Amino acid sequence: MPEDSPVRAPAARGAARLLVDATVGVTDLVEAVHDGIARPVRLPGGRAKGRTRGITGLVYRGIRRAALLAGGGVDGALARLGPALHGPPSPLREALVAALNGVLGDHLAATENPLAITPRLRHAGRPLRLHPDALAAALPAANGRVLVMVHGVCMSDVQWLRGGHDHGAALARDRGYTVIHPHYNSGLHISVNGRTLARLLERAVGAWPVPVREVAIVGHSMGGLVARAACRTAEEEGHAWKGRLTKLVCLGTPHHGAPLERGGNWVDAILEAVPYAAPFARLGRIRSAGISDLRYGNVAREDWAGRDRFRLGRDGRTPVPLPAGVQCFAAAATVAAAPGSLRDQMVGDGLVPLDSALGRHPDPERTLGFAEDRQYVARGMHHMDLLSHPAVYARLRDWL
Repeated sequence: MPEDSPVRAPAARGAARLLVDATVGVTDLVEAVHDGIARPVRLPGGRAKGRTRGITGLVYRGIRRAALLAGGGVDGALARLGPALHGPPSPLREALVAALNGVLGDHLAATENPLAITPRLRHAGRPLRLHPDALAAALPAANGRVLVMVHGVCMSDVQWLRGGHDHGAALARDRGYTVIHPHYNSGLHISVNGRTLARLLERAVGAWPVPVREVAIVGHSMGGLVARAACRTAEEEGHAWKGRLTKLVCLGTPHHGAPLERGGNWVDAILEAVPYAAPFARLGRIRSAGISDLRYGNVAREDWAGRDRFRLGRDGRTPVPLPAGVQCFAAAATVAAAPGSLRDQMVGDGLVPLDSALGRHPDPERTLGFAEDRQYVARGMHHMDLLSHPAVYARLRDWL
């Protein structure tokens, strides 16, 4: 980071912990490769796979212990330096932490790393306290029309601003909404983030400064899946905000998954099948639960609970329809200039194929059924263009 950028103590301590985790992880990986070469044939009842013995094993154990010891010392020193390192966040830091949470967020949360994002609702980049007096002070111009802008994987709420344009700010100006943004750890399972979002919205609507007449949601990429998961939780738990939800807009949402994650799953399987390469499959397994959910577009907890999320297999999702009683819209981008191109299905917007973004599926039970007049295909655009292109905003403005 630039020298004049303030660094907060928890972030520095979190980075130090992550460095220790990485050192231990790399040590485990190297030892596993060493063991695979030294002991290609394994006898029943032998020592644990991936562990060496004798002086070699002592060296590897020493490296791990030294890393853990050093990490404890660094963490303690940074804790004492807290007041000197404290300062406001910067856009660069926000982007880096959001990306890190997308890739490793489940690990950060499980290890209680300070870099793990705490889920909350924000406005203009600032956390909202979900209490009537606090919301009234933070949102003095709040009205009864609430727009919830849900960011995608590896991103944060402040990254809706792209190329000088922010869909939320523009819709507040042109359509009179009060805009709030979930800020969440996109490395956690989509269903977990959806449940958390549903409960945050229930608290927010209950504490809103004026009666809430209407709620609308716009989700980009993974954000559309999180929004659908939130609707499912709200229906199961009887939340009041769901009864006020009128519109759901999904921008480039992988409703039926993304090919890149499915390709990564195949790479894992191939590496594990080759004895000397098998330890390197651990590198692929670093990716977060949120990213592995993008393989087929998991929305429900049943899609992952009690299963090995890295196991190679077919789409076994629980079909989750679009929320009942809500006008649902889907915008998809494609790099192809003309309809009917193979690039629509294979490439799409570079991350999400056209059919996936529009909710189409060969299995009728999985087809989401967006109405034809509530679909939009942005041609000659990439995934991130959905955040700022004037034509996309024009369609959003019309829908809302």
